[in-house]
Amino acid sequence: MRVLVVTAVAAEGDAVCGAVGPDEAEPSSLPGSYELRRGDAVCGADGSDEAEPSSLPGGDELRRVVGRVVALDVLVAGVGPAAAAAGTATALTAAALSGEPYSLAVSAGIGGGFPPGAPLGSVVVADAIVAADLGAETPDGFTPVTGLGFGRVAHHPDPALVKACAAACGGVTGTVLTVSTATGGAARAAELAARHPEVRAEAMEGFGVAEAAAAHGVPVLEIRTVSNAVGPRDRAAWRIGDALAALTDAFRTLPGALATAATTAPAPETPHP
Repeated sequence: MRVLVVTAVAAEGDAVCGAVGPDEAEPSSLPGSYELRRGDAVCGADGSDEAEPSSLPGGDELRRVVGRVVALDVLVAGVGPAAAAAGTATALTAAALSGEPYSLAVSAGIGGGFPPGAPLGSVVVADAIVAADLGAETPDGFTPVTGLGFGRVAHHPDPALVKACAAACGGVTGTVLTVSTATGGAARAAELAARHPEVRAEAMEGFGVAEAAAAHGVPVLEIRTVSNAVGPRDRAAWRIGDALAALTDAFRTLPGALATAATTAPAPETPHP
């Protein structure tokens, strides 16, 4: 199983790679001067397989533990939704052309949390990835692009995957907003919270990753760890190191969560003749 993890900056990419450890190969080069780093983890080990146990002298038995290898390809695409979309599309296209397409694209990194639902150091797994400022200002306030009659402003990851990941890493679920301008005041934070009652965090790349993934028919997920509270910018109160450490811890749980989601997802409906 191949998973593409897209971060904005190198520190976030390093944090993700720290979860499983990169392999010994050199980073893979992609068009556009992008590089992919890979780390492998085994997931889905349930202690059983189809074969009979092997017998040993003395009557003991050996049972083989079956697991799947999840390859995490980590891409540092740049800051903002446009850079995220461009980098993600490049990696997804290269993988499809190589005959080894990705099973999942993950937007990952640190971000701002909306208190009290997402305190400093917490993990947020998006059940909705929303472009918060894609639209128009009108006399009646902000109107999303969908209200203008075109486009889309939200992607909804698979609920079973979201639930499994949040349970595995001890995270919360909710809306993660994608913004082009980070919130820097209490009034703007209150406005966003009023428009998006289930909001837990904001960042700058998730919607770009989701748009590229949707264009390629690849499922998407967004995971954010909280480095600061959304609102007035108080850099002295930010906990970037703690958030990066929490990102590493969260990604240590990801392979197992993928296996859990795969086993709990409902089977596809069989079409009626």
